[in-house]
Amino acid sequence: MEQIMKQEKILVKTKNLNSANTALLICDMLNDFVKKGASLEVPAARDIIPGIKKEILSARKSGIPVIYCCDAHIKNDPEFSLWPEHAVEGTEGACIVKELAPGKDDFLVTKKRYSCFYKTSLQKVLKQFGATHLIITGVVTNICVLYTVCDAYMRGYAVTIPQNCVAALTKKDHVYALQQMKRIFNAKIR
Repeated sequence: MEQIMKQEKILVKTKNLNSANTALLICDMLNDFVKKGASLEVPAARDIIPGIKKEILSARKSGIPVIYCCDAHIKNDPEFSLWPEHAVEGTEGACIVKELAPGKDDFLVTKKRYSCFYKTSLQKVLKQFGATHLIITGVVTNICVLYTVCDAYMRGYAVTIPQNCVAALTKKDHVYALQQMKRIFNAKIR
């Protein structure tokens, strides 16, 4: 269950980034969303693992920081009035799936709400890298991914969404969210 990576509180090492000053975000690819029979299973999440894995390998090869943004809820979190209990801090369900295990130079930002920016250190981490462009992957397309894209747009980031690297509970929600991200938040969908 223990995962080794730099925590959000640790200062980021400066790396040589590509000219776009890009960062890769992996949103909520946790056991409680991905595993079959999990408390908040997103069945399509298992299908996006190969695409995310390629994005991670490409980012690492290019010197782009890889940042895992993960739910880390408290017991009896108010969110559980809307959703089944999931990703409770310290549980196996809150761990990143082994297929996408973080590397030693990757970063972790924990979150309690949908957006990876809301009351987290993500903005601080991205500023330390000088990031201006985000590639956002993970689950759920119409919830955590969408609200992260919204907050990224409001903060002036350019956003790319590889559509084979995001998943929702339904195809309809997935398509709707991609359209919203493109039309409303100027995200590049590829």
